[in-house]
Amino acid sequence: MNDLPPPPPAFRIDALSGLAQGGRWRTEAMRSYGHPVLYWFTRGQGRITVQGVTRGYGPHNAVLLPARIMHGFETMGQVSGAMLSFPRDADLDLPDTPLHLRIRDGQAQAEMALQIENIQRELDLGEGMSTRALIHHAGLLAVWLERQADGKETQNVGLDGRAADRLAAAYASLLERDFRTGRGVGDYAAALGVTATHLSRSCRAACGRPASALLQDRQLYEARRLLRETGLPVKTVAEQLGFRSAAYFTRAFHQRTGQTPSAFRAGG
Repeated sequence: MNDLPPPPPAFRIDALSGLAQGGRWRTEAMRSYGHPVLYWFTRGQGRITVQGVTRGYGPHNAVLLPARIMHGFETMGQVSGAMLSFPRDADLDLPDTPLHLRIRDGQAQAEMALQIENIQRELDLGEGMSTRALIHHAGLLAVWLERQADGKETQNVGLDGRAADRLAAAYASLLERDFRTGRGVGDYAAALGVTATHLSRSCRAACGRPASALLQDRQLYEARRLLRETGLPVKTVAEQLGFRSAAYFTRAFHQRTGQTPSAFRAGG
């Protein structure tokens, strides 16, 4: 069953400051979307984890993520910028691997800001021709990102040659696919041909957290999302996330969040 949020019916831009105000779990917890997203940081700094690999980010960093890429980002102080969501089914020819661009050239920074402004302007118009214009603007943005990716300020997250990063990225991909099945770290390690100890050691080296923490974080983000965004009974949420029982799910949720699922849902 696909419990990911549905693809946006059209392009959408959200302010990162508003997203951060929604609670740390809305930014830091591991999640993915069923459509590509672009994070454009204009102020603030912190760490972003993409496919189990953590990197620092700062002003004028752009992070492009294809659909269903597990990620989350921490903030240090205030953060500003935008999150651009692309329709899943739009033929935009976006890169199919994550990109992290550190844009230090002033002219390139202005060009990136203009790309976002052009898309926002079309969204504000809300006219019949806007969808066509948005697709063209997004296509130009995709070309611009590809050109920037040819420079030295780009990182292909998880593919920079470190064995720990590669293993953590492989684990994150499996986890994103199967986190609803109830599989444990030992099951993932076996599928990857390593021991659970080695997998956890590699995850710690890649992102500072053991493999079990990534698994729990991904499950609990999805639990919180389902509790807030759907009317599914707690028992059904537990079943969809692979927990043995609603009682076990409630204990695990309370241990990690300090609230029961029902109390969290009631908090609005």
